[in-house]
Amino acid sequence: MLRLNHLAIVVEDIQQALVFWQDALGLPLGKVERNAEEEVEIAFLPLESGEIELLAPTNSTSGVAKYLAKRGAGLHHVCLEVPDLAAAMQRLRDHGIELINDTPKVNAEGVRYCFIHPKSAFGVLVELYELPRSS
Repeated sequence: MLRLNHLAIVVEDIQQALVFWQDALGLPLGKVERNAEEEVEIAFLPLESGEIELLAPTNSTSGVAKYLAKRGAGLHHVCLEVPDLAAAMQRLRDHGIELINDTPKVNAEGVRYCFIHPKSAFGVLVELYELPRSS
């Protein structure tokens, strides 16, 4: 069974968004960090299962900035954990599903990930995560 890792929400300003998510709604703030590769600032709000990530672009040319300009603030993507990313990507290709990246990316925490194009997922951007194996 797949596990929901996070729901990512695009916002214009992290601090303004935290007034709702943290202060009004009462979600705890795990941390805020800048991801230079993806050109975003991210606030992590842990839940009992998974977390909410608030994404704000750090410039006007990033993919998230373009998304925000075109669609406005709101749900950006759903992230699911898979046990074997390479196998999941191959299975998707075998079913004619369009992937945004042909090979997995790796983030600073060692998580391998890829994105499924919204055209293949009924309008939803889906991210797949393969968490690093514990030693």
